[in-house]
Amino acid sequence: MNYKRRTTISVAIGDTPLGSDYPIRVQSMTNTSTNDIEASVAQCRRIADAGADYVRLTAQGVREADNIGEIRSRLRAEGCMVPLVADIHFNPKAAFEAAQKTDKVRINPGNFVDAARTFKKLTYTDEEYRQELQRIHDALVPFIALCREHHTAVRLGVNHGSLSDRIMSRYGDTPAGMVESVMEFLRVFVAENFLNVVISIKASNTVVMVETVRRLVRAMDAEDMHFPLHLGVTEAGDGEDGRIKSAVGIGTLLAEGLGDTIRVSLSEEPEAEIPVARKLVDYITSRAGHKPIEGGFSKGYDPVCPQRRVTNKVAGVMGGRMKPIVIADVAPEALNGKMRPDFFFAANGCPDDCGNDRYIVPQALYKGCANESPLFTLAEIEALQACKAPLKWLVVSDDVAIEKLEPLRGDTATALIVEPTNVNVPAGEQALLHALTDAGITLPAVIKNTYSDTDDEWLQVKAGADFGTLLLNGFSDGIWLSAPGFADADRVVRYELGILQASRLRMSKTEFISCPGCGRTLYDLQTTVKRVKEATSHLSHLKIGIMGCIVNGPGEMADADYGYVGAAAGKISLYKNKECVERNIPEAEAIPRLIALIKANGDWIEPEA
Repeated sequence: MNYKRRTTISVAIGDTPLGSDYPIRVQSMTNTSTNDIEASVAQCRRIADAGADYVRLTAQGVREADNIGEIRSRLRAEGCMVPLVADIHFNPKAAFEAAQKTDKVRINPGNFVDAARTFKKLTYTDEEYRQELQRIHDALVPFIALCREHHTAVRLGVNHGSLSDRIMSRYGDTPAGMVESVMEFLRVFVAENFLNVVISIKASNTVVMVETVRRLVRAMDAEDMHFPLHLGVTEAGDGEDGRIKSAVGIGTLLAEGLGDTIRVSLSEEPEAEIPVARKLVDYITSRAGHKPIEGGFSKGYDPVCPQRRVTNKVAGVMGGRMKPIVIADVAPEALNGKMRPDFFFAANGCPDDCGNDRYIVPQALYKGCANESPLFTLAEIEALQACKAPLKWLVVSDDVAIEKLEPLRGDTATALIVEPTNVNVPAGEQALLHALTDAGITLPAVIKNTYSDTDDEWLQVKAGADFGTLLLNGFSDGIWLSAPGFADADRVVRYELGILQASRLRMSKTEFISCPGCGRTLYDLQTTVKRVKEATSHLSHLKIGIMGCIVNGPGEMADADYGYVGAAAGKISLYKNKECVERNIPEAEAIPRLIALIKANGDWIEPEA
């Protein structure tokens, strides 16, 4: 649980090497057309000036790959030495060209050799499958030779949305399938003794993304491979949603020491991604050398695919298998939005008119009203035991001695509120909860983290990373985000609910799965995301994908209810789940047709006036 970066080999990428001996690198990707050299050079400069260590550009074909070489030459002439990465899908010829012109080439094991996936079920005998692996070997060996000759690094980039039909037919649309997709390629690189390789293995679902990276590390360790990792949550969205979702997924893995470079993928201008990524890296790495935390995983706990901690259901409102609750120390009258916490903490006692709101109050101010529940300190544990309230709260620090909680063993009316004492916030809290599990104490626990930040982005990053780590690791009874210096109470509550939604534990608003856009995107993605949100943001029961192109679109939004995907210049295709139901719609008609599709399937709700 103590923070320590995973040890990896070093990879040379231009003049900016990567690996555990070097700082965690941050990067972004252009959204200009790679055929527009002037615009691409200018955007690469903006991204580099924002602090990026690497810049990636799409190369749909040989012409675009060649253009990246020209863009690189112009940047070097201007004194900008940022390494450039060519992003290849479907076209090995473009990869071969890029290997001679760029610092790194990203190839996708889902479509470098295999045909574009169609979600068809294929059947292979073991011999036929072996022949497919030989085909991969034969395609990679000359590519590896060219990369070796030109000192070009390789990124093997697996996306949940672009697994091949071959992999999905044998392994399913699963983390195990994603891992095997990259391991098939890695084994060829290792056999050829070409180790200048970075791996990314991404998904838009944070649960899938985190589990998959953990599985990959376990698989590499089993075969004595130690390649560095690129981390990212694909199609994270924009605004606070994109920042929180990225912090939840990337932050959870960084906290475990995994990750050597990251990208925060936002449906915004690419240079806006860099400050967010820097904040996330700086926050997690500031834990280095922290006071050691005693303890370890509880018996039977699987750190790769953790299950939710078993807890009592208390007062019919929390614990057990119920959705995590939200507590806020804001006043109800300070909230203008529709999102509200499950409990308000009232330091001065419950108001006379509670309405439908529920309050937590210091035990000395508890009056026995139906809408309030008392909060006790550890020094007041005897008073807690004597109290007959149907719901009681006990606030403890994460370093509390387990024996002090023994008197509450079997208590079905009390919930814990856990506060951190270590700079490594989630590790200390997890150590206590693992110890409780081993001791057989099943009190549900709410995690309370307090931040002094007044800047939105810092609060989103810190809270997303800290709470996300606990939630994705199975400690899911509730969260309490306290930000005393933060002026906007609505945003604090919204961030709490956003963290739970990003962790796939509680849905409170429409889930938008939107890509950041790149040179393959043939419409104004950022404007379109805003317009789709304006039309559908009241549909809190739905997930809607907004994708720039078909490379990852249909697969990455596989768990979305509806999809809006770029098909050609000015043309949009609409999806219901994985099925394309309308093709090549003029962009001007696409949002009304999306609304009509949602209505036709009975999922539309009229917005409130």
